[in-house]
Amino acid sequence: MEIVWTIVIGFFAGMIAKMITPGKGPAGFFMTAVLGIAGSIGATYLGQALGLYKPGHFAGFIAAIIGSVILLVIYHLVTKNNS
Repeated sequence: MEIVWTIVIGFFAGMIAKMITPGKGPAGFFMTAVLGIAGSIGATYLGQALGLYKPGHFAGFIAAIIGSVILLVIYHLVTKNNS
């Protein structure tokens, strides 16, 4: 059940990350959701593995947003060079 919550949180983190990240953003809703979920999963498990926080802490949500912002910035850099 933990992975389901991570995905749900990642979805919301992706939406928040899109609002605070400068630039046009991914092609649409689906790509933003995927990047948010990927950022959430990566940041959640990395933070827990490093012992920064335990499952269910609010810090996990903040880490999910940060992970999503990082992926969005990388996406901007990659697509900007291809345009």
